Amino acid sequence: MSTHTTTSAPDLATTRGRLWEALAARDEAAATAAVLDAHHAGAPAEDLLLDVIGAVQARVGAEWAAGRIGVAQEHAATAIQDRVVGALAHRSPDRGTAAGPDVRGAGQPPRRVTVACVDGEWHALPARLLAEVLRGRGFLVDYLGAHVPTPHLIAHLHQSGTDVVALSSSLPVRLPVAHAAVSAVQALGLPVLVGGAAFGPGGRYARLIGADGWAPDARAAAALLADGPCPPGDARPEAAGDLPHLSDQEYTLVTRARPRLVRHVLEGLPGAVPATAAYDDRQRERTAEDIAHIVDFLAASLYADDAGLFTDFVTWTAGVLRARGVGQDALVAALDLLADAQHDFPRARSHLAAGRRALVRVPAPSTPGPRS
Repeated sequence: MSTHTTTSAPDLATTRGRLWEALAARDEAAATAAVLDAHHAGAPAEDLLLDVIGAVQARVGAEWAAGRIGVAQEHAATAIQDRVVGALAHRSPDRGTAAGPDVRGAGQPPRRVTVACVDGEWHALPARLLAEVLRGRGFLVDYLGAHVPTPHLIAHLHQSGTDVVALSSSLPVRLPVAHAAVSAVQALGLPVLVGGAAFGPGGRYARLIGADGWAPDARAAAALLADGPCPPGDARPEAAGDLPHLSDQEYTLVTRARPRLVRHVLEGLPGAVPATAAYDDRQRERTAEDIAHIVDFLAASLYADDAGLFTDFVTWTAGVLRARGVGQDALVAALDLLADAQHDFPRARSHLAAGRRALVRVPAPSTPGPRS
């Protein structure tokens, strides 16, 4: 009887811990070593991409939302993560041989996929991870990165010989531009797969804008692309992409009025919440940014005709404020002031009212503090 020794793959939890500690110390060399050491010890590249790098990036976002790290730290960690992905991609010996469906039929070249973020979407790491997973499974991939304006995407597709396009977006406020991109790509006769939090729970907004496919994560996207999403025009919900509710013009008018609405709320806040009258310039600037985000998400909820999109955002915002010890009085007042300015827009008022009702269920912070 012959004997042999097996080497088990390293514990991914340990690798995640090493990577997190390296990111916290802004130590790119240590971050790279954590991932490459695990790969050399037998961890598949796909597992490292998704279950280590992707999982740690989710923790980075959670730590920012909880107020335990700042924006600069979050950006530094993300930049290091992107370079770690590159280091792993160039050293991985299992490119094209990872477990999963063989996308290359007998005598056929791999399917070519263009992966891009929609116009205005700067959170590129999820798309980068998808691109590397697809490469590992044998696809030919054109990765275009963050913030790809639709005309530039279309120009690329005319030259690239792409078979399918995968679009990523993390924020529902990008739904209108994502919709335009999906329609423009489909006009070329190419199918479009979408992914990211922008497309809602279960991909509900992907169906709304008529995408040919949606995937909740990179593994699901790779499996779907191996089968091939349906060609444009097939198996779509009736009237997908038409959005008849937009005929009331509320989305368009709220979007156009954004500067005026932000100014209206800023001017009315001191009367509604006297403490805001003492804000310094930096606090006023941050408050203006928050109000602009509220208007953007209100517009997105009108575009999708889904008040839940708006309530999810305002309750998330309240949670972020709570983690920073900030009360939600100003947030509630902002919704009331916006509603006052939307007296001719019944859908907008309905969405604002839903957001206000949801805020009543959000606990107040235990130690209120000044707006920062």
